[in-house]
Amino acid sequence: MLRFGTVGSGWITDEYIHGAKDSGLWELTAVYSRTAERGEEYAAKHRASKVFTNLEEMAVSPDIDAVYIASPNAFHYEQSKLFLQHGKHVICEKPLCAQAEKVRELQNIAKQHGVIFLEAIMFLHLPQRKILEDALKEIGHISMAKLDFCQRSSKLDSYLVGELPNIFNPQLETGALMDLGVYCVYPALALFGRPENVHAEMLPIRSGLDGSGVVTMRYPDKLVTLTYSKLGQAGANSDFQGTEGTVRVDSISRLAGISLWRKDKTVVPLYGDDDEKFRLMGWEAKDFHRYIIEPEASREEYLRCCELSLQVSECMENLRKQLGVRFPSDTD
Repeated sequence: MLRFGTVGSGWITDEYIHGAKDSGLWELTAVYSRTAERGEEYAAKHRASKVFTNLEEMAVSPDIDAVYIASPNAFHYEQSKLFLQHGKHVICEKPLCAQAEKVRELQNIAKQHGVIFLEAIMFLHLPQRKILEDALKEIGHISMAKLDFCQRSSKLDSYLVGELPNIFNPQLETGALMDLGVYCVYPALALFGRPENVHAEMLPIRSGLDGSGVVTMRYPDKLVTLTYSKLGQAGANSDFQGTEGTVRVDSISRLAGISLWRKDKTVVPLYGDDDEKFRLMGWEAKDFHRYIIEPEASREEYLRCCELSLQVSECMENLRKQLGVRFPSDTD
């Protein structure tokens, strides 16, 4: 069993801890918090034995083999770099970094130190991804795909009355594309590769970020559109349209509600839903463990994850440039 620590104490960290423990492969031994009081409270909640309020001390600790990072986006680069340089395996929440150059640097550091550096993105690790990929082979030539993740932010009401929650704060490298659009960019690039042309439009909000956006990816033989928003809740689904039918996906982030709609109008349900977030995130924890324990057997799969993380980061950075969404860390 491998030992891990956490950086971040939001609900997503709770779910990852639950999923990692549920896998039977991981033991939570340490948590980080900026304050000892909050750290002690969080450690007690999840039964961790160590609390750190200093990241440097945590990075050199012999009590952890790996770390899960779920801090605000703006901190991902420096925190990941610190742990990688001290020989700790790192799984970091999406998006890894706002700039692709930083992703490439971190991947090189991980390689130099012989450790795993993984982006926590559910799509790549869910077993139902094979169900989706097999279904796509049954619908002939795909000419159009529509990928959607529009989810009204729980922080929208406070933003609308003049507050500035983290998720709408450009200082923390957030926004609709970074928070939700990434869930659409990943399957687009994983399933179809790099597009030959990309065009993006957004609806800006008061803080200067994107509240919602639309992206059109042009391939030689297909169009792929991405829609994402933190301003409203979508009722529509994602779908892949082929000459022999359509594959529908109710949730592209969870790969839930997958069905095959044949051209004769028959509908074949293929996969339902697992709304337990911790189980969904547990698949990431299982693969993270496997990449560490079985490096040779999993090498090709792990390198594909790294390749996609870099491609997605490059695409997201390009989209931000088109949209005019800038962060303090942008230097160009």
